[in-house]
Amino acid sequence: MPNKGLKRKKLKENLFNKRRLIILNEDTFEETFSLKLTLMNVFVVATLGAIIITFVTTFIIAFTPLREFIPGYSSSKLKRDAMELALKSDSLSNALKHNEAYIQSIQKVLTGELEYAKFNKDSILEVADETAAVDLSASKQELELRKQVDQEEKNVNTPSSAKKGKSQPLKK
Repeated sequence: MPNKGLKRKKLKENLFNKRRLIILNEDTFEETFSLKLTLMNVFVVATLGAIIITFVTTFIIAFTPLREFIPGYSSSKLKRDAMELALKSDSLSNALKHNEAYIQSIQKVLTGELEYAKFNKDSILEVADETAAVDLSASKQELELRKQVDQEEKNVNTPSSAKKGKSQPLKK
């Protein structure tokens, strides 16, 4: 146990003992540069230097066109062009739908399926827009069928019909 304390104390002394870095001219042995350092100072400066280099490199890659050379990143011009082409294709597909509806209406007029007096370009375009929306409301027949099914379920679930063992016939 005391051995552990001695090791820590010795490490602390090594980290904070001052040392001198001297650079000499080899020919004249003249001192060119001298610096007092500790191991802790060297460690702190090296760590800060590594962090600064990491941030500078990240900044250069993130905010300059250099990022386009990294696989997976695309250029901003390419993204902008792709967005413009997507918007153009959507608008062209809508225009194509309108034109097809218009042509079908004209074909109906030419074949005689539609009276000429009812022909209006604006109404045709409105019909083309309305055909895209689907009407999901229930019809009269469907409502009647629902009522019959509800009545049958009520008859089956009542205790009197369960005792008799008979089911009621469907009304048509």
